[in-house]
Amino acid sequence: MNRFNRTMLAAITLALLSLATLGASDEGAKNLIKRGDNLFRSGRFAEAEKVYRAAVADDDPGSHAVLRLGEIALLGNRFAEAESHLQRAVKLLPDDKRPKSLLAQCYYRQDKFAQAAPFYREVDREAAADQLASFAGLTPYDVSGEANVAHVKFEQTDPLPVVKARINDSDEVYLLIDTGAPVLMLAPEFAESVGMRRFGPPETATFAGGRTAPVHRGTIESIQLGEFKITNVPVSVREGPRLPMGKRIDGVIGTALLYHFVSTLDYPNKQLTLRRKTDKMLADFEREAKAQQAHVVPFWLAETHIMVAWGQVNDAEPCLLFADTGLAGGGFLCPGSTIKAAGIDLSGLPSFQGMGGGGPVTVTPFMVNTLALGDAKQHNVTGMFGAFPAESEYGRGFRIGGIISHAFFKPYALTFDFDRMQLYLSPGQ
Repeated sequence: MNRFNRTMLAAITLALLSLATLGASDEGAKNLIKRGDNLFRSGRFAEAEKVYRAAVADDDPGSHAVLRLGEIALLGNRFAEAESHLQRAVKLLPDDKRPKSLLAQCYYRQDKFAQAAPFYREVDREAAADQLASFAGLTPYDVSGEANVAHVKFEQTDPLPVVKARINDSDEVYLLIDTGAPVLMLAPEFAESVGMRRFGPPETATFAGGRTAPVHRGTIESIQLGEFKITNVPVSVREGPRLPMGKRIDGVIGTALLYHFVSTLDYPNKQLTLRRKTDKMLADFEREAKAQQAHVVPFWLAETHIMVAWGQVNDAEPCLLFADTGLAGGGFLCPGSTIKAAGIDLSGLPSFQGMGGGGPVTVTPFMVNTLALGDAKQHNVTGMFGAFPAESEYGRGFRIGGIISHAFFKPYALTFDFDRMQLYLSPGQ
């Protein structure tokens, strides 16, 4: 074989080896992404993140893996990292609405409404875009007042906590607290009476039992809670039945307002405690929580209010549970898959009709022998089957095994730290 042929053979061999290596790399990336998706679907976000990082090559980024990295960072409120990945995903997937929707949420949760608005418009959320654009030149959720801490007493604790507040300098009204609500939500006639500014056609929201109801977007000038006045506040208006609470309830305090403070639903002391988000206040609170031997539970946040943390139902495998405090009269909701896994027998149990945010819902009460969130445990917790929206189990791309709620949290002062992404459950003092 002459020198030319030897050179050609070597070149061809090298080319074939390069192609084989490239093929193996592609296949390896596909397997990694599949493995990452399985981990993400099961809620094992930290493990999934490591796998997606391994699947992304600098010279040939995988768009799906980049999008997932942005989504996982957003779940942990790691905003700078989320922005970087999601901006990249928008470029890699220009016709896909998902990265634009997540980037809109990322800006929204940082109160960067001017940056969020165009992305909401690109995903056909015109009312949301108009609402956020209306904040031009304003500071959303601008907190004023001399105090560093406000204690707002519960006017009632059951079936849900209720506090007094003023909206746009109105007379005092009753608002219930529900972390299952995204934002401050007002009753239609009350919103009208205080001059709420309304935007666009209504959007459709899903409530207990999968029932839906129209929800309008709007803004108010202010809400007064204890010593704090919060100005430039986004709100929503829910059409539909009023919840039977024993008092006239004119609105609901949702999660987005609470995450502008270190907020505590202090059930034993019957009060809502709002602390300013300063380094000193956080340090003081952590010392207090440690002294009280609080249970510390990491959590993740999807959308504006879906707080999920690892928990366990009876002896079933641990699963992610949504910390939604707004289940009046109960402590747990779940899909049929969790009922089966937890060995709960519903046969022969009576059903009744209750009232959810979207209207009447038929539920079957049952008892959970042991319900846990992190290492906080309660026994004999009342659950209700039939109210958990079926689409919520996998609707966010990962499994939510149930909703953990009011009756479970009542023995605790429940604190939400959205900077460190931790729940604190301090036993009653």
